[in-house]
Amino acid sequence: MSLAFTKMHGLGNDFAIVDARAQAFAADPALIRRMGDRRRGIGFDQLLTLHQATAPDCVVAFRVWNRDGSRAEQCGNGLRCVAAWLARAGEIALDAEARLQTDCDVAATRVHAAHDVEVDMGEPDFTPAAVGYAATAAGPPYRLQLAAGVIELDVVSMGNPHAVVEVDDLAAPALESLGPALTAHAAFAHGVNAGFVRVLDRTHLALRVHERGAGWTQACGSGACAAMAVLRAAARVDAEVEVALPGGTLRIRWQGPGANLWMRGPAAFVYAGVWLDARGA
Repeated sequence: MSLAFTKMHGLGNDFAIVDARAQAFAADPALIRRMGDRRRGIGFDQLLTLHQATAPDCVVAFRVWNRDGSRAEQCGNGLRCVAAWLARAGEIALDAEARLQTDCDVAATRVHAAHDVEVDMGEPDFTPAAVGYAATAAGPPYRLQLAAGVIELDVVSMGNPHAVVEVDDLAAPALESLGPALTAHAAFAHGVNAGFVRVLDRTHLALRVHERGAGWTQACGSGACAAMAVLRAAARVDAEVEVALPGGTLRIRWQGPGANLWMRGPAAFVYAGVWLDARGA
């Protein structure tokens, strides 16, 4: 039994894309963990599976599976890669708006060129309930007790949950343990993506993200959107910013409450292959 896939990445945040419309695929967490293994499998941060859309006017539905086999509600870099995959397959046209169905919503996309994709990430939701956060005091910012001490954070849903912490030094050794501790903190009912952001000026941010189910990644599209949204809501940045991540730069634009947030960046094809151990064990 074999399984065809395409390896892609958005700024180093890497994926295997499986078209489940064209072949049988059972999303078994153990199988996904084997596929995601970087020494014995394909290696990826997330697996993206394509399915027949049920929402009107959508080209396709896609699901996001973290490397550890768990589900994720949304993936900004993955959304761009799926749009680029569909454009290459001839299912959507360049510069035309196409709608894709995710677990959390319907997202509009525009593939401007082979590796230049813009996606509508929806309107940010800053309510603690939207991220499953059990806030014990008023905010934002919220104060959260960790083993290393109390930190201040903001929370926002971009369809998936994010905690955003502003820092002065993204290379600080303390972040190596702080990221995993925050991601798995019991205050978040479903875990949280932990973003650490440094404000460079009103149009430039630098960011690192520790993702649920994947760990530190080269880039997190929804995390870049979350960081910009938090700072824009606080009037700290302009309506258009560039967010520098370890793997490269994303462009984010958001006018503010009542408007949807848009992200633009690259989507790269790496190779196509066939997984030959689809039955597992």
